[in-house]
Amino acid sequence: QVQLVESGGGLVQAGGSLRLSCVASGRTSSTYNMGWFRQAPGKEREFVAAVPWSSDVTYVAGSVKGRFTISRDNAKNTLYLQMNSLKPEDTAVYYCAADLKPVRYDSNRWDYWGQGTQVTVSS
Repeated sequence: QVQLVESGGGLVQAGGSLRLSCVASGRTSSTYNMGWFRQAPGKEREFVAAVPWSSDVTYVAGSVKGRFTISRDNAKNTLYLQMNSLKPEDTAVYYCAADLKPVRYDSNRWDYWGQGTQVTVSS
């Protein structure tokens, strides 16, 4: 079992920045692939970014590429999402996810989830 706790969400104006954090705890949490998803009201949960536990390769959705950066600190069991140049369409609840399986864009393939943190971008 892995427990995930997100933080860092809030209200920001368009063009602003936020950094989300996700602290993982539990059994060998540093060996899990980790990722960020988001869900806006009335929409399905969508992939944002992911990073394998043992690689520097990152996967980033086209809609946020060049604006969002995912990173992890395995020593601290923490995942980050640096979000710059935020847009109103980035408004959503952001979820941290973890899984032992290879990275997938389908949220149904991830086993562990945090409770989510709200990000609201005003125009």
